[in-house]
Amino acid sequence: MQSVLILNTDISVTSVNEVTEKLSNNNSLTVAVCNANTLVRCYRNERLRKIINSFDIKCPDGFPVAKGSSILYKNQQRRVDGFNIFIETIEKGLDNNLSHYFFGNEEDVTKKMIKNLEKNYPKINVLGYQCPPFGKVDKLLKDEYVENINKMNPDIIWISLGFPKQEEFIYEFKNNFPTTSNLVGIGAVFEWVAGTKIKAPEILANLGLEWIFRLAQEPKRLFRRYFVDNVLFIIYFVKQFIKR
Repeated sequence: MQSVLILNTDISVTSVNEVTEKLSNNNSLTVAVCNANTLVRCYRNERLRKIINSFDIKCPDGFPVAKGSSILYKNQQRRVDGFNIFIETIEKGLDNNLSHYFFGNEEDVTKKMIKNLEKNYPKINVLGYQCPPFGKVDKLLKDEYVENINKMNPDIIWISLGFPKQEEFIYEFKNNFPTTSNLVGIGAVFEWVAGTKIKAPEILANLGLEWIFRLAQEPKRLFRRYFVDNVLFIIYFVKQFIKR
């Protein structure tokens, strides 16, 4: 898959349909869903940049990232967001019994999400889930968690630990434990599907206004992301644009 450099991160030139096709028909893939916050953190943290750049697919999730790719490389890149990847992959996998496993988030959120998925997609193949206590990545890689995942051997493991923990978990899991499962970090998607948080309408998300909905629901957690990191993204992007 072709990629382009935005700030210091390799971002895939792709579409929701292409990513869902690859997840449905391939194995051992690692997928990161990248927004402006991801790229700013990678710009300033060499280790994190190494982790993200090692992934097979780095989706231009946020409006600024997709727009930046389009401006710099004239590729008409559109958003490739975690929510649509998740839903379309589940829908495409119904006919071939694609199996899913969910890791992370709070147990009540994950249970509500699975309940909604099974209601909307009665044929969905859910192998299981785990919601380990909040902690560092090394605690999430304990034998009891890893053994259960490998025992199930799902086609796709959907991971909701928040950035950058979910990407660090995927990186360490892939490099330390043999698996044929596809590993996808999708953050807040669990909450949106569960209905515990409101997702912005698609038309607003495509206009770059999804941040308003998210900030209103989690102002303390997301304030820095939207009022510091997004400003830094613009500054770093302008520097790259001028150099080109």
